[in-house]
Amino acid sequence: MQLDFNSFNSIAFGRKYEGHWLENTNGIKAFVSNYGARLVALYTPDKSGEFADIVLGFNTLNEYMSGHPFFGVTVGRCANRIAKGKFDLEGETYQLNQNNYPNHLHGGPNGFHNRIWMIEEAEKQHVEMSFISPDGHEGYPGKLKTIVRYELNDNNQLKISYQAATDKTTIVNLTHHSYFNLKGEGQGDILDHQLKINGDYITPVNQHQVPDGHLKNVAGTPFDFSGFDAIGNRIKDCDEQMVIGHGFDINYVLNSRLHEFAADVYEPSCGRAMRVYTNQPGMQFYTGNFLDGSDIGKSGKRYYKYSGFCLETQHFPNAINEDDFPSVILKPEETYEYEVIYEFYTVN
Repeated sequence: MQLDFNSFNSIAFGRKYEGHWLENTNGIKAFVSNYGARLVALYTPDKSGEFADIVLGFNTLNEYMSGHPFFGVTVGRCANRIAKGKFDLEGETYQLNQNNYPNHLHGGPNGFHNRIWMIEEAEKQHVEMSFISPDGHEGYPGKLKTIVRYELNDNNQLKISYQAATDKTTIVNLTHHSYFNLKGEGQGDILDHQLKINGDYITPVNQHQVPDGHLKNVAGTPFDFSGFDAIGNRIKDCDEQMVIGHGFDINYVLNSRLHEFAADVYEPSCGRAMRVYTNQPGMQFYTGNFLDGSDIGKSGKRYYKYSGFCLETQHFPNAINEDDFPSVILKPEETYEYEVIYEFYTVN
């Protein structure tokens, strides 16, 4: 099976859908769609030089439009959960869609992931898109203009950067939501992947998966990836936080920003490896715990539990309601800036 390129380049209901290939001089390729500003495919080499698509997703635009668990999308206006979908800002209370009842999740059902972005510039190694979210979109205040840039450089880095500006004080917490499997999408689970995370603390959650406001040191817990370890060695642990998330679904407090890695992961059998850098304070590590086989991927195989993992760099969940968390408030005189870098290499 292969991507139906034409399906991502069409006009339907008066809206223009566009897809664009990126390729560097080393043969790494990425396919990006303006529907949800999403990464649809990403081909990287293994230790033998064989290329495979390492992100979960579909072959056609119609499959994405039929619903999915945020495969490859840009998430906004506010990623992760907001408790009860409610927050106060400058003396006003805002009620958002409780699409992950009782919480608001990933910008709501008609958030950035479900909108058509305008392609502003497209070249061989980068593409830039924009989206204007009107005042009141999914309940958020202010008109917000967002620009996303995907760049695939010759250092085998896929850089994703966002800039946003508002005409009224609002909240912003964007993230990229690809599900990775370094063996190749549809090639089984990710339990043998070796992972290292540069974060000494997590933000523990309650039964509704909302942080309780304090930080917890990962030492002595299944969340301690200070050294490489297989994801599958910890995923069945009976730790309360693992039970709540049905596996890994937790925000890490990162030790550093951009100059040092946030996470490092490799798959021993094929040798594909990926290092993550970001300027964000947190990273949600998620292991596809709710994939149930209902989604058929690009290789024609069903995606079951643990078929992919996400490393979503972002601000902390429910930050707007926790004064001690880094702020997600954006004012008209400010510019929101985000960057995540996925760097690909191989190990023997």
